[in-house]
Amino acid sequence: MVLRLMEIKRKDVGGLLLVLLLGQLVAFFMAISSFTSSLIATLGVDAPLTQSFFGYLLLTLVYVPIVLRRRQKLQIHWYWYLALAFIDVQGNYFVVKAYQYSYITSVTLLDCWTVVWVIILTWYALGARYSSWQFVGGGTCVAGLALVLLSDSKSTDAQDPSKIPLLGDALVITGTVCFAFSNVGEEYCVKKKDRVEVVAMLGFFGLLVSIIQIFIFERKSLDTIAWTPTMLCLFAGFAVTIFMFYTITPFVLQMSGSTLFNLSLLTSDMWAVAIRVLFYHQQINWLYYIAFTVVAIGLIIYSLNDNTSNTGTTASTETAAQYQKLPSEDNSTGSGSNTDSQERRQQEEDYIC
Repeated sequence: MVLRLMEIKRKDVGGLLLVLLLGQLVAFFMAISSFTSSLIATLGVDAPLTQSFFGYLLLTLVYVPIVLRRRQKLQIHWYWYLALAFIDVQGNYFVVKAYQYSYITSVTLLDCWTVVWVIILTWYALGARYSSWQFVGGGTCVAGLALVLLSDSKSTDAQDPSKIPLLGDALVITGTVCFAFSNVGEEYCVKKKDRVEVVAMLGFFGLLVSIIQIFIFERKSLDTIAWTPTMLCLFAGFAVTIFMFYTITPFVLQMSGSTLFNLSLLTSDMWAVAIRVLFYHQQINWLYYIAFTVVAIGLIIYSLNDNTSNTGTTASTETAAQYQKLPSEDNSTGSGSNTDSQERRQQEEDYIC
């Protein structure tokens, strides 16, 4: 039994390390997409729907043929995928749009709001339960976010008169609400149904929604874009990072859940600070550093008390199953001779050893 428990613990550690690794990959691609979006906005291009369009197009070209090759009916009704994709497109639109008015550091740090909405949604929609210390960690993160808003309200327009930080912050927070619904819905789908189908349909319906909204809202913006090699590379880079982001995301959601997934994304904030200071040569308000520290403390408190991950639940179930039934037990019905009893006792002793 001791050996069996050690094997379970090794599996838990391996699964946790894998989740953390995938989470950091997702955070890395998110940081790259944030950088490309910020640079596109700096170059005067305002086309958030078009940026998302190329990402959804790449997902469609890669994953939809795989689903069609299976020649199977969809496991989830198409209109649910349409609703999920519509919400996801709006989330991308609001967050990418925010780069026109705010700075990369504020946008990425305010993504923390997604964690707050995800906790609320998973509580009511998926039946997840959180400890009081996790709520303390979440509340600490919210306090740090309030400092971000205060920092942006004190930002001077001398660096960039076109920036309206508070408007950008409002767009980001709106986008995080959409992302929360999208992440929780995607978590439910990948845990109940097929992961490849979810990504394929999210890409396909996201592509359709993007085309319709581009035709309505961004036709004039597209006419003003100068498609230079630099601009083409930026749009292509954004599409590739979005593709990788949506490819890895289902694995993290399936193995852990929406909350831990969004917590992993928060490490991209460190990249945002480096990009703003080193690449844009912009100064950071001192309140931002305090806000970042407060948010980091909140995340540490939450992570140390995280008992809602799927890995931990699976391990607990396996452990309980081992205690409930030994491998030597069977369902045979009989008088139970002394020889059988002795054999069972011997097997039990061997198993415990």
